[in-house]
Amino acid sequence: MTDPTAHVRAAASARGLTVELRERPVANSLAEAAGLLGLRPADIVKTLVVKRHDDTYLFALIPGDRAISWPKLRAVVGVNKLRLPDPERAREATGYERGTITPIGSSTDWPVFADEQIVGRRVAMGAGAHGYSLFVEADDLIAAYGATVADISQPVST
Repeated sequence: MTDPTAHVRAAASARGLTVELRERPVANSLAEAAGLLGLRPADIVKTLVVKRHDDTYLFALIPGDRAISWPKLRAVVGVNKLRLPDPERAREATGYERGTITPIGSSTDWPVFADEQIVGRRVAMGAGAHGYSLFVEADDLIAAYGATVADISQPVST
């Protein structure tokens, strides 16, 4: 069987990123994945692929215990309209299925916007395949992708 994370490993290496990939049981939620990995939800970064009005995309990196703030992200990007694409468009834009999306090895190098709360932390994120998590120093990821760091999240409303 081929390594389903080989593409992500190669893409990380090409950018000089040191990553650790861990196999884990498939999780049905971010909270479940955190539990399987012995982490807090805040230690997992959600990689959201966001569609612009002109059919281009961007990646938003959001701590797992927070939600994207659309007004903040629109202000940082300098646009009036952004939205999450349907799962098929997200896959077409990145080469990855929802729940596995990462900017590392994406089929297109879309711009990356990282929430300021991930700075200085080692985080887990999608690894390009179900049943795996990728660990990386957020600062190294931000540098490798020239990410824009800003306040783009908000507390999850209950």
